[in-house]
Amino acid sequence: MSHVPRRIALPDLAAAKQDQRRLSMVTAYDWPTAKLVDGAGIDCILVGDSVAMVVAGRESTIPATLEQMIYHGEIVVRASAHAMVVVDLPFPHQHLGVRSAVEACARILKETGCQGVKLEGTAGQADVIAGIVAAGIPVMGHVGLRPQAVHQLGGYRMQRDAERLMADSLAAADAGAFAVVLECVPQEVARTITAALPIPTFGIGAGPHCDGQVLVFHDLVGLSLERVPKFVRGYADSKTTIAAALGRWRQDVESRDFPGPAETRG
Repeated sequence: MSHVPRRIALPDLAAAKQDQRRLSMVTAYDWPTAKLVDGAGIDCILVGDSVAMVVAGRESTIPATLEQMIYHGEIVVRASAHAMVVVDLPFPHQHLGVRSAVEACARILKETGCQGVKLEGTAGQADVIAGIVAAGIPVMGHVGLRPQAVHQLGGYRMQRDAERLMADSLAAADAGAFAVVLECVPQEVARTITAALPIPTFGIGAGPHCDGQVLVFHDLVGLSLERVPKFVRGYADSKTTIAAALGRWRQDVESRDFPGPAETRG
């Protein structure tokens, strides 16, 4: 009988916080990336609305649509077996009322097979989170720098209102969220929030004191074509490697070295 890997589940995240085991989460949007992330033993895969910027070349995450999130989410779920898969709820569904948000999240859950949705918002969206959770859909909150609200926040910048950040985080937890992403938050604020919350926090540009860390795959492996945020540590230079490989192949084609005997049959 073959061994079937068990996916990370909500109790595993809660236990990790209790045991002070650091959690990992990385974005993925396609089959090969999800296979690599899952095979590395990463705890969670985030199918982020960052797909609009990273894959589609948009200037923000706002253009991502529900259909696009479902498309990419379904691929990532099929490609993975170990990681919990969380899919972003795209703008503006969390602002259209509880019923509309539940309908959108239900589509994501049913059509992708994911294990949860991530919702950007402030304490003002607590009723939306509660409604989605009441429908049996696990919710991950997202406070601090909220890319969907980038125009309202005045750009991609550190969020320093500690009282507001704590209120938003507690509201998400009280509404039933199973975890919260803290983005671009001062490390001491993130430390205080992490200690106050009964649920795990995932930091991105929020220092080392969160229960877990999340990064965009393309930033982590050196594939980003635009400016990489200061909080990223590059673990590979894939862009240079791939560009060099493409250049060598073009040269081999032009010199008639490719295809050679080893690549030719008949």
